[in-house]
Amino acid sequence: LEAHVIERDVPKVTISDERAQLLETGGALVRASKQLPEPFFCLNADNIWLDGPKNAFADLSARWDRDAMDALLLVVPHVRAGNFNGPGDFHMDGQGRLSRRKAGRIAPFIYTGIQLVSHRLLRDAPEGPFSTNILWNRAIEQGRLFGVAFTGQWFEVGTPQAIAPTEAVLAGV
Repeated sequence: LEAHVIERDVPKVTISDERAQLLETGGALVRASKQLPEPFFCLNADNIWLDGPKNAFADLSARWDRDAMDALLLVVPHVRAGNFNGPGDFHMDGQGRLSRRKAGRIAPFIYTGIQLVSHRLLRDAPEGPFSTNILWNRAIEQGRLFGVAFTGQWFEVGTPQAIAPTEAVLAGV
């Protein structure tokens, strides 16, 4: 993959090599942040989506409020999350502010792996490997973590078992 993308001019690809130490989601964000604009998009590699009436990136960009937000997460309603069998991640209020699911409960929204992030989210971050959840929890406490409900089709494809059902749905599109 590295050999394939490194020769590209458009878009220019920069590799953040973590082979010596895997940094988890938060540590990797901190390392990459020095090369990224304000705000920046961050995507997990274990999801596939088909935009609905709105383009996911345009929707996140249009709703971004730099004064109020440290991160804006694209979330999908639990009932429309392909290959997802968990209890959900977040609740969302009428202004889009996110809160965590309580232990033993179900939440209506799942994080899609797509977010728009301010460098403010990364302030005073731990050193080395850590989860972005640490930063999100702080943003939740400060009322600065927001969500946008995705209107298209979303599939979690982080396991081999998720590939065939996702391909079957996509073949019909």
